[in-house]
Amino acid sequence: MRRALGYLGGGALLLSDCLVIGAVMSGCASKSSSSSTTQTTAAPTTTATSAPLPVTSTTNQTNIGLGRYLPLWPFATSEEVQAWEQSNGSGGHQPWHLDAGLTAQAFVTGYLGFTEIDTVIHTTIDASGAHVAIGFVTTGTSTSTAAVIHMARWGTSPGAPWEVVGTDDTTLALTTPAYGSTATSAVTAGGTITGVDEQLVVTVRQSASSAPLGVSAGVPAGGVKTPWSTAVSYRGATEPVLAIVVQTGGHIQAVERFAITGVRNG
Repeated sequence: MRRALGYLGGGALLLSDCLVIGAVMSGCASKSSSSSTTQTTAAPTTTATSAPLPVTSTTNQTNIGLGRYLPLWPFATSEEVQAWEQSNGSGGHQPWHLDAGLTAQAFVTGYLGFTEIDTVIHTTIDASGAHVAIGFVTTGTSTSTAAVIHMARWGTSPGAPWEVVGTDDTTLALTTPAYGSTATSAVTAGGTITGVDEQLVVTVRQSASSAPLGVSAGVPAGGVKTPWSTAVSYRGATEPVLAIVVQTGGHIQAVERFAITGVRNG
């Protein structure tokens, strides 16, 4: 990473073998341990509209070991992965990288700063990687899924860490720009939304920065699979890969749904 290995963006800290993300996690794997994990060879039931698709550009040191996927978080290069694997092998440094649920939770609450989205609902692992449904408790034991985080192992060994590579989109889809395409400022983002009285906000991010590089104006939206589109300007992009994030909320809490796609920095 572009930062010390003990830093997780947004104030997340590692204490011994436990991951502490702000005030959300009070014990080691407190949320993840209560969620279910399913091993399956079938594709996930969600409709993956902005999930990673084949990238035609030549594989380079940025994504070697990830195949057609782009690295969004927490590692930016294969050298960072190798450094972590060496440190983990010698002393068990940051073992949460091997847990898909903990990695997804750290990404959402720590890096994106969506602190109210703090519950791993279930995890499905198939041939394309891990698909972690993460959301929040509504009433009693009922939960609402905010997004399904798609992750891939960075490497082929059982000890390879998980890397966030996108989301499996459902009622909120982010299809423009296309996954793996090259983006420059100002970038036009778009997709479809199913909902009522929504307010969409798009941010552009890179793994080395805790704050967004750019934020769009709010876009009112609603209906059933209604198209939406907005432009967002950004600056300060130094990473080869950028994440574009669309979010909506305001009915129950600030952020209730989001979707992510990955692009190459032009």
